Amino acid sequence: MPHRVAVLALPDVMPFDLGIPARVLNEALDADGQRLYDLTACSLGGRPVTTNAGFRIEVDHDESALAEADTVVVATQEPSAHLLSTGIPDPATAAALTLIRPQARVISTCTSAFILAAAGLLDGLPATTHWALADALARLFPRVDVRPDVLFVDAGRVLTSAGAAAGIDLFLHLVRLDHGVQVANEAARRCVSAPWRDGGQAQFIRRPTPPPSATGTGPTRDWAAQHLDRPLTIADLARHASMTKRTFSRHFVAETGVTPVQWLISQRVDRARTLLETTDMPVERIATEAGFGSATVLRQHLHSALGVTPQGYRRTFRGLVASAG
Repeated sequence: MPHRVAVLALPDVMPFDLGIPARVLNEALDADGQRLYDLTACSLGGRPVTTNAGFRIEVDHDESALAEADTVVVATQEPSAHLLSTGIPDPATAAALTLIRPQARVISTCTSAFILAAAGLLDGLPATTHWALADALARLFPRVDVRPDVLFVDAGRVLTSAGAAAGIDLFLHLVRLDHGVQVANEAARRCVSAPWRDGGQAQFIRRPTPPPSATGTGPTRDWAAQHLDRPLTIADLARHASMTKRTFSRHFVAETGVTPVQWLISQRVDRARTLLETTDMPVERIATEAGFGSATVLRQHLHSALGVTPQGYRRTFRGLVASAG
């Protein structure tokens, strides 16, 4: 018998995310070409569901479908202002989640992690959500171990994913767990999707540079950003700022919140990211231009910061294979 999956659509559901479970799991086939999962979409009361895209979706089942499912998926929705301010879901949603069998697997995609957290299903567990809301999830639910940099988290019975396309990664992972790599890879091929993506959400996050300043260490930060290809040291930066190393470091941390070394590394990583995205330069040359000196050092820092190799990053953002490295 196919594994039964119930997908719960809540008000203001995101249509793309709602369709991901069916799009991926319906491509998981056995040796005879039969589907390995039986999917059901449901809503509270079986009513039509508003979306965040200006139209409504009709489903065939109400929340009682959750009680029969082997896996329950809470699809991504725009979290309500009430939920984001209080951490309390509406009573009807909370009641629906109590129908889930204790042995059933539970999955959230993107923002629906807030729904699972509010129901206590993530207490003491690692979990993720969209990186832009990770801080809010951690603040509202301190008992949840929020992992903002990953694409998905498998905590056993409960699995959570980051935004949008990360749901594809999670459901391919589910197929691998249930039916092995070959079935999952074939499902990915039919979805025209990568079977596995390197790295996590960190590679998609743009971290703003502190604004330039005419005083303090601001002019030196501007100067250093223009000379990242040089082997800059704290002494070089302090000399440019006409300060002692100790004074410069103290002012730098006060103004930016990070040490000069940490700032230099982040600037060099960002420089390397830009070159990987916008040029066909060999990785070795990018390493030199960004001030890392060698491709090996660049790989170490890029993997530490983003969890991905230079070639993997370039494939993700340009669809190209790096010409060297």
